[in-house]
Amino acid sequence: MATRTRPRSIATVTIIAKPRAAEARLAARRCALFLEQRGVAVVFDPETARALGRRRDARAPGGTARSSDLYVVIGGDGTLLMAARAIAARPRPILGVNLGGLGFLTETGPDEMEGILGEMLARRYSLDRRIGLEVSVVRGGKTVMRQVTLNDAVINKSALARIIEIGLTIDRDPVTTYKSDGLIISTPTGSTAYSLSAGGPIVHPNLKAFLITPICPHTLSMRPLVVPDDSIAEITLRTGDSEVYLTLDGQVGHPLRMKDRVRVRRSPQPILMVRSRHKSYFEVLRHKLHWGER
Repeated sequence: MATRTRPRSIATVTIIAKPRAAEARLAARRCALFLEQRGVAVVFDPETARALGRRRDARAPGGTARSSDLYVVIGGDGTLLMAARAIAARPRPILGVNLGGLGFLTETGPDEMEGILGEMLARRYSLDRRIGLEVSVVRGGKTVMRQVTLNDAVINKSALARIIEIGLTIDRDPVTTYKSDGLIISTPTGSTAYSLSAGGPIVHPNLKAFLITPICPHTLSMRPLVVPDDSIAEITLRTGDSEVYLTLDGQVGHPLRMKDRVRVRRSPQPILMVRSRHKSYFEVLRHKLHWGER
């Protein structure tokens, strides 16, 4: 869910930037200079540290070292999703800085970055507690993969595979068997990602729910489903003659086998997102989706 949490003081900040983008490197240097001039310790993820020539200040997100008080992610939604997964076990506030693409998570622009950081150092900021999904793959009675994802978990076939069959239960109660190109399980945060493209609804991040959206179902009566976020969804692959994959946030893929069970539940820890005091959720939607434009 996206409830508010109390601001905390900021002594150490980790900066994660899209290293191949010159604009991201420039913004990372600006961000580091702004913070260091105000007495804040700055470290970088290893890739950003190499790109900026600051290898001595490298620290892996989510590592065993002391966590930073804030993560500034400069790039786009993909960079932020990667960072959110890395620190899921030890959540800290994440400020996403968007470099101009279509980003629903990175709502702060580079020209707004210093202003937002200044407010944060003065503890004038709000945090949204976004739910994540803990996704496990059970094979032959053993859990072979477990990971937290912020946006979605997608089960889909390869480009040349046939329609696949996927059985769904909610809290051990059988729901249906989908014959489709795949299935998307998404958080409210992820409702504006792949699920939206597949015909799913936009769900406000304050709602305690997650979505189950079929991809190109063979039967038109198979519609998107919204269930409480304390539910446990279990998806069983019933197809053995196709290449099928589980993909997390569109970035991490795991091949699935027939009779594999994918178990999805709310993650034990929330993902903490810095919310702009100057933009509402609906303002971001209007801007990103071009609502009301002629």
